[in-house]
Amino acid sequence: MRPAHPALIVHPAPDVADIMKIRTAELRDLAELLEIYNYEVEHGTATLDIQPRTQAQWEAWFFAHNIENHPLIVAEKNGNIAGYASLSAYRQKEAYCSTVELSVYVHPDFRKSGVATKLLEEILEMARQDESIHTVVSVITSENQASVHLHEKFNFSFCGTVREVGMKFGRYLDILQYQLIV
Repeated sequence: MRPAHPALIVHPAPDVADIMKIRTAELRDLAELLEIYNYEVEHGTATLDIQPRTQAQWEAWFFAHNIENHPLIVAEKNGNIAGYASLSAYRQKEAYCSTVELSVYVHPDFRKSGVATKLLEEILEMARQDESIHTVVSVITSENQASVHLHEKFNFSFCGTVREVGMKFGRYLDILQYQLIV
């Protein structure tokens, strides 16, 4: 049987449920952002935090964003927060103010669906448009290969490994440092 002519193949319109919206995080998103982060605290190694964050801690974190060169954005699907990305202060010393640290977290139900890629595209474009940002840095645990591949896809440069710097789940973990000059 011959395949249909490419011009005759009908591609269904995307289901409204599959449409993802990237937008600035709002205070109403706080509980979902905290849930996404705390899932990783309790079950993964994308963060080296060991104790789940509290609502008060997460409010302080939230209000440190969407000011100056520290955006916080979310991916929304079906009215739910599928993930978020932020640019945060890299270090507290003034000389580091043009360097930001990137974080990307995706809800477990939305992993491997392009959420992290869309978030990274958007937040890096924001960094490129912000004249006060020169460098974006990411610190990734070495076993987080999905994050390593994502950063390499966006041309981040590998800058080094810090061996056995953190202990989580009874084992020492290495961190990998990546950088992108925007």
